[in-house]
Amino acid sequence: MAEKTDKRPTGSGHVPDDPLLWPFAAARLAMDACFWWLERTPVEQGDSNLPWTTQNTVALELPTMHLRRFGGARSSEPALVCAPYALHRALIADFAPGHSVVESLQNGGIERVYLTDWRSASPEMRYLSIDSYLGDLNVAIDEIGGPVDLIGLCQGGWLSLIYAARFPAKVRRLVLVGAPVDLSIDSALSRLVRNAPELVYDQIVARGGGNVSGEEMLRVWSNAPTRDDIVAALQMDLSDDEGAALLQRFDHWNAETLNLPGTYYLQIVNWVFRENRIAAGNFTALGREIHLKDVKAPAFLLAGLDDDVVPAGQALATAHLLGTPPAFVAAASEPSTHLGLFMGARTHAQAWPRIAHWLRDDFTDVLARSA
Repeated sequence: MAEKTDKRPTGSGHVPDDPLLWPFAAARLAMDACFWWLERTPVEQGDSNLPWTTQNTVALELPTMHLRRFGGARSSEPALVCAPYALHRALIADFAPGHSVVESLQNGGIERVYLTDWRSASPEMRYLSIDSYLGDLNVAIDEIGGPVDLIGLCQGGWLSLIYAARFPAKVRRLVLVGAPVDLSIDSALSRLVRNAPELVYDQIVARGGGNVSGEEMLRVWSNAPTRDDIVAALQMDLSDDEGAALLQRFDHWNAETLNLPGTYYLQIVNWVFRENRIAAGNFTALGREIHLKDVKAPAFLLAGLDDDVVPAGQALATAHLLGTPPAFVAAASEPSTHLGLFMGARTHAQAWPRIAHWLRDDFTDVLARSA
């Protein structure tokens, strides 16, 4: 059997020796926390984006997002999925049948689901900050009619958590999936982001004219995953026609990159990753210092046992930072890589139905046991 070679420009977790490549290496580690290990060479495609898997309408257009609505039953409790705003589209939450967070929630009885479909940053958006995204998230939730069940994926997880601490009355229940919060808990990603020279991040923004160019990051600094990597992410065999179609769809999704506002990006790097302000209790959101103990809503934490980006220990440790009574905190871990938490067929067959059931649970048994 031939020895498998790794054709990646640098090894995972390695900053290149050539200083000219540092901005791209740092972008890989800091900006694309959700997907840096699972990128493929961009493919040629037409002008139109990939279609959504689940039928939806745009409920509201805001400077930072299209608020998408899936389902129409006004009587049901609304759930808002806060997608990662990293390098790729929010289609990660509605990737394909059997690989869709939206679909799994609806199949589990959550009839009215919303999704933050983040906009790619234009030059005019370069000064947008974390507060800009929190402000629009607040407008979206007011439009939906709170309180909502807020479901944060990866970077969308810490954004959801900050929101829940800033506006606790507007969040009925909170779900955090593969969410990096306490960056003092060691991981290869957080360690490398902290250790990269600070000048690196300023160079990334300068090269993008005030924004971080997703297209450039993918074109200049991209890994080519093995078939095993993709199998692990989608959690299914890719050797048949269905698998080939999924692989092609993944390639197209991967090529549809988003730009990030430079101000927002630098705040993430410095405030979230380097200074760990969210967990430390000194993060200011929309004019007020937020404290995670103010989050008392029932919470569900999902982690991947094979997650190299947000290790299970880091993802689950958030439970101890919340003010939610322990009886109302649920935690689960799946044999999954990071991307598999959102796209994996096995995760959608096992973990997401449990999350949907938990969202519909009236907690009568829990209240009885805690009485």
